[in-house]
Amino acid sequence: MCKPSLALALFFLLHFTCYAQQPRLQHSVVADENISIKHYWVSEKLDGVRGYWDGKHLLTRSGIIIKTPSWFTKNWPVTPLDGELWSQRNSFQQIVSCVKSQKVLPQCWQKISLMLFDLPHHQGSFSQRIIAMEKIVSNARSPHLKMIKQTRLKSKKALYQSLEDVVKKKGEGLMLHHENAYYQVGSNPKLLKLKKYQDAEAVVIKHIKGKGKYSNMLGSLLVETPLGIQFKIGSGLSDLQRKDPPPVGATITYQYIGKTQRGVPRFASFIRIRK
Repeated sequence: MCKPSLALALFFLLHFTCYAQQPRLQHSVVADENISIKHYWVSEKLDGVRGYWDGKHLLTRSGIIIKTPSWFTKNWPVTPLDGELWSQRNSFQQIVSCVKSQKVLPQCWQKISLMLFDLPHHQGSFSQRIIAMEKIVSNARSPHLKMIKQTRLKSKKALYQSLEDVVKKKGEGLMLHHENAYYQVGSNPKLLKLKKYQDAEAVVIKHIKGKGKYSNMLGSLLVETPLGIQFKIGSGLSDLQRKDPPPVGATITYQYIGKTQRGVPRFASFIRIRK
């Protein structure tokens, strides 16, 4: 483990031993209306933290070694694994706290699992990788290594009904993985995400005071997108967040449903501060 040092040179030496080689990961693209569902495996999109097992260490997507109890990764294979660190819906912040902790907190990891969704070094199609993942999880017999359930749906109607069911349960959305897709580093057009709400990031540029029941608190945030579009976000904020709002200059994540002709997100709602 990394230990801080008072000597600057030694500090940097020890600090960078906390990093492994940055994983070369694949990423999804947004699904469109022309999808032919019969060729895809469907799974829930989990709102957790991306986790990569390189065969020895558990890493973040940027290559930082995550400090876990030794029992958490016991019996895991030497095969690289790509997945999501997750416990249950609506628990993102708790998982982030565990991942970012500089100390090993056993109680923090009790309910977390790496939910396996792909094998970066496997040369087969996704359908073949599903079989391989099931075997890996079965052989490991680890309570903290599980596989995200992959299902087949017969129609778009069934797909959108499944999306609606997940959203009602406070889930984030669905992932669609083409049956013949190979693991592809970078954006993979055969790995799709489908959400009822889209999400994006913007920078807080001003606090706007509230009125009525929000007097003496934040009413809304004036934010700016990377394209320079400014708009207000007033929903999704708790009373506690209105009393202590995201600071000016902070990057936030928000959700929305479509955009206006001017490119302004419709029905924008605050989700969280991006750490």
